[in-house]
Amino acid sequence: MKKGLKPVIVSAAVLLLGALCLLIWNKNSEEQGLKTCAGVRVEYEDDFIFVSQEDVEGYLRSDYGHIIGQRLDSVDLIKVEEILDAKSAVFKAEAYTTPDGYLNVRISQREPVVRFQKGSYGFYADGRGFIFPLQSNYTSRVPIIDGNIPLDVAAGYKGEPGTDREKEWLASAIRLVNFIKESRTWSENISQMTVNADGDIVMVPREGKEKFIFGGPEDPEAKFSRIERYYNTIAPARGKDTYSKVIVKYDGQIVCRK
Repeated sequence: MKKGLKPVIVSAAVLLLGALCLLIWNKNSEEQGLKTCAGVRVEYEDDFIFVSQEDVEGYLRSDYGHIIGQRLDSVDLIKVEEILDAKSAVFKAEAYTTPDGYLNVRISQREPVVRFQKGSYGFYADGRGFIFPLQSNYTSRVPIIDGNIPLDVAAGYKGEPGTDREKEWLASAIRLVNFIKESRTWSENISQMTVNADGDIVMVPREGKEKFIFGGPEDPEAKFSRIERYYNTIAPARGKDTYSKVIVKYDGQIVCRK
């Protein structure tokens, strides 16, 4: 074979292979385009389910229209994602179609770190300070703060607090519950957190009659250090259940009252 002929044959073979691949791709794309949507398939990136398969299908029926039976290549994936991203418990949705005719939706849900109970209704907040309503499908086992919550949040609200002061309080409350969660001692021994009429958080332990007046949610390390000092020094010296109220909100002070 002549030296100049071999490269020509190789180039021609590469071009032919490329043309064949393009032809197959075009054929598959055409077949894919002619397919109609056979259904919606929901995948989760989390190990809990706030937003069920039925919820997703209902949201799309209500805000998008009929997808099942629609040509697969005409499904507006961006619109599908926008509809689902707008739902309070959804952090991010990714939509795509597959050759089997399904619209697939991969959902990352908002993960609550604290639940607030304000009168007759409650709501969650995630680690970013985003507030969203309780969900009917799933109840998250997270710390609960109830009482006079200083957040101007109506039932069903979703989003961030409306003022800088509220945002600061919520951020401090999130740091507080994270501190408790990361401490085996306090996560096992604090049974209730209530905001009283003065705006102070009252910590109620599982045992004993003491209630600890914590003040605001800020500076949990120092305040829990004072609670620990009470248990290690004052309670043994004065006797168990001597005091019903222990104030630890003041810097460097532990005030005990019967």
